[in-house]
Amino acid sequence: MKVGCIGLGDIAQKAYLPVLALRPGIELHLHTRTPATLARVADSLRLPESRRHTTLDALLAQDLDAAFVHAPTDAHPEIVTRLLEAGVPVYVDKPLAYELADSERLVALAEERGVALAVGFNRRFAPGYAQCAEHPRELILMQKNRVGLPEEPRTMILDDFIHVVDTLRFLVPGPVDDVTVRARVQDGLLHHVVLQLGGDGFTALGVMNRLSGSAEEILEVSGQDTKRQVINLAEVIDHKGQPTLRRRGDWVPVSRQRGIEQAVLAFLDAVRAGTVLSARDALETHELCERVVRAVQGPAA
Repeated sequence: MKVGCIGLGDIAQKAYLPVLALRPGIELHLHTRTPATLARVADSLRLPESRRHTTLDALLAQDLDAAFVHAPTDAHPEIVTRLLEAGVPVYVDKPLAYELADSERLVALAEERGVALAVGFNRRFAPGYAQCAEHPRELILMQKNRVGLPEEPRTMILDDFIHVVDTLRFLVPGPVDDVTVRARVQDGLLHHVVLQLGGDGFTALGVMNRLSGSAEEILEVSGQDTKRQVINLAEVIDHKGQPTLRRRGDWVPVSRQRGIEQAVLAFLDAVRAGTVLSARDALETHELCERVVRAVQGPAA
């Protein structure tokens, strides 16, 4: 199975390549326009010159069975379009694109061509979060905070807060009929944003503070007088009277803890089985993010 990896930045090197490089039956091909990076990463994986490509054309000439796109978001529309038009199943880092119109076009193109398109919402596969989907969820609270990183609203929401948005959508137990957004913007930079989703019998609250003084990610789901809490995707605490704590095993890889390994394998299994994955649900997350962006920027934006 020939698999291309496009873009060799931190996320590819730390999370995806360690999974792909160890899978039996995978012939891995790398592409980046930076020769020094290509040589360094390919050397570390002991890949021959025939699997190193500095142009997308050269990579596409390999007759790929699948591709993983980890290039900068600005480059996603062009790269994903080329791959889909070539009939190559695509797994792409979130977001699909910064502009909703581009994301809509890519999803429509994938459907028109009958080609699989998956967006990397790895938290849906993270064990701690997947377990929360089995817990009563009358109230859902997710915080993903940072230190000293206020940012332009669209970039922050589509690059980072999108994880919070998608996790809430994944966990809500029914249709959402109410959406509320609150935020603090100063000098054009988004300091914090709060998203509230409401439906029949549940409320979901997503919070991101870029000036919180702490880098942390905390998810809580509660209902029927019980609560499950997941801290930094590694510790699961069940509250029902006396709290019980389960920590990530010492030998559990970070990629598995964060759901990346599971997301990669699910995508590859679907490709092998000839299953055409749809990004239509992922598009709904992008649509909700666009709603947040517009609420934060105001009607004049």
